[in-house]
Amino acid sequence: MTTDRRETLRERLDARAVPRDELARPGEREGEVRCVACARRCRIPEGRRGGCLVRFNRGGRLMVPWGWVAGGLALDPIEKKPFYHVLPGSGALSFGMLGCDMHCPYCQNWLTSQALRDPEAGARIVDTTPETIRELAVRHGARSVISTYNEPLISAEWAVDVFREAGTAGLLTGFVSNGNATPEVLDFLRPHMDLFKVDLKTFREEGYRKLGARLADVLAGIEGIFARGFWLEVVTLVVPGFNDDPAELADIASFLAGLSPDIPWHVTAFHPDYRMDDRGPTPVSTLLRAVEIGREAGLRYVYPGNVAGLPELEATRCPSCGEVVVERHGWSIGAVRLREGACPACGTPIAGVWEDGRVPASRAGKP
Repeated sequence: MTTDRRETLRERLDARAVPRDELARPGEREGEVRCVACARRCRIPEGRRGGCLVRFNRGGRLMVPWGWVAGGLALDPIEKKPFYHVLPGSGALSFGMLGCDMHCPYCQNWLTSQALRDPEAGARIVDTTPETIRELAVRHGARSVISTYNEPLISAEWAVDVFREAGTAGLLTGFVSNGNATPEVLDFLRPHMDLFKVDLKTFREEGYRKLGARLADVLAGIEGIFARGFWLEVVTLVVPGFNDDPAELADIASFLAGLSPDIPWHVTAFHPDYRMDDRGPTPVSTLLRAVEIGREAGLRYVYPGNVAGLPELEATRCPSCGEVVVERHGWSIGAVRLREGACPACGTPIAGVWEDGRVPASRAGKP
């Protein structure tokens, strides 16, 4: 995309932006706005943009993305997000926008996440409404509506309006996020949202600084997500030479197990993408070691991802007796043997959001 085309994209996004105050706070200077949608907490003077480049200050008001999606909508298996402990085999209507508060050099969704930052990035904009998204989800039999493809925290107001509509149809709602959240945005989301998949990218401060964030902020975000009762699953893309040291993986596993041994941890294989083409894919042996590390830390559900031929490890097993309760082959689901959210062999509850089990608190009592 040329510079001129990039400017045109910016103009198109700005024309669709709306003023919202839920995640805006007064700045320290006249006309300045502080955005609390992500942990960057950008101080945005009049006429300037936040670090995500899609939220900006116009006339002392925070302007945010609203009323469109990038590239359209997709009906995905819920396992693709990945949520392994949410309504196995169900469909998730997925939508996203443009932009991100980080700049990962290996991003698989860089065409959307790095729009307005990378002149080669960008996707077509499709105008839509929350009602239309809800209707499409119901028409196609989706059980959930998920904001994904770019960082959803930076369009939280749009997501909440979509999720309000989805909730009237009894649909689950969720984010696929980097977890760089603030308490303010989590409190704003919680009444309307059930699920959070978070990418915990590294456990080293220097690693996160390379990506445009701080480790402490992401850990605080994950802790806040868990404390508020969202259903949480965590993914670590294991990148050779970046975060694949066994000691670092052990630190991630210990952190998660310290929150809850029931948090599913997905350790997924890196494949060269975007600007990181200087190394090969993650060896399967590294993923198998990561699975062992997670189990040694006390995590009950650890899954390898982005590799074929490991159905035994992709299955969900009862942590007490080892019975297979959900069979998986990639994104395909085999038998689901749960009984009221528990193992049929020994009765041990299996953590998750199941057809006949746990009901998310945010949907209790809603149509």
